[in-house]
Amino acid sequence: MELKTFIFIGRSGCGKGTQAKLLIEELGKREPGVNVQYLEAGEKFRELIARPNFTGKLAKTITDEGGLQPAFLAIHNWAHLFIENINGNEHLVLDGSPRKLNEAKILHEAFKFYGRSNVSIIHVNVSNKWSLDRLLARGRGDDGKAEIEKRLSWFDTDVLPAIDYFKTQPDVEVFDINGEQTIEEVHREIMECLSPNF
Repeated sequence: MELKTFIFIGRSGCGKGTQAKLLIEELGKREPGVNVQYLEAGEKFRELIARPNFTGKLAKTITDEGGLQPAFLAIHNWAHLFIENINGNEHLVLDGSPRKLNEAKILHEAFKFYGRSNVSIIHVNVSNKWSLDRLLARGRGDDGKAEIEKRLSWFDTDVLPAIDYFKTQPDVEVFDINGEQTIEEVHREIMECLSPNF
């Protein structure tokens, strides 16, 4: 069995979490019994912010201001998962990491350490306007227009350079997926892109 690593990246509200879960279901159908380690970065940050300790309070302040969490917290989230749970016979699915160029380089280093040479980046690509409209319609408590616009701006300044970095790496394949389709159409396009190596 060839171990696979999938990273879902995209603007807030693009549906990357939904697509990650659909892919995990597909992995389960094709390779029953094979373990899949899944990390949802946004959920891990929400758990961190909910903690009543000093780190949680500082992280909550950043979130409340619509800022981007520091890379060391994101690295802690996935590094802890890797160290505690990887045993060498599982697929990996990451949702929402990396968010910065320096994090991308360290994550790539971790993949090399664990011998993960089959890495697929799935960029669920949507426009700023599409994402803004979707998030406003969703109406989460922390999704005010100013906060959303701030989050969307750091996608361009911080996350896109991380995607560009992976495009230069010979052991990583980056797929640019049209996210402005139905859930089913996005999933179908992802599976078509992955099918040669799936």
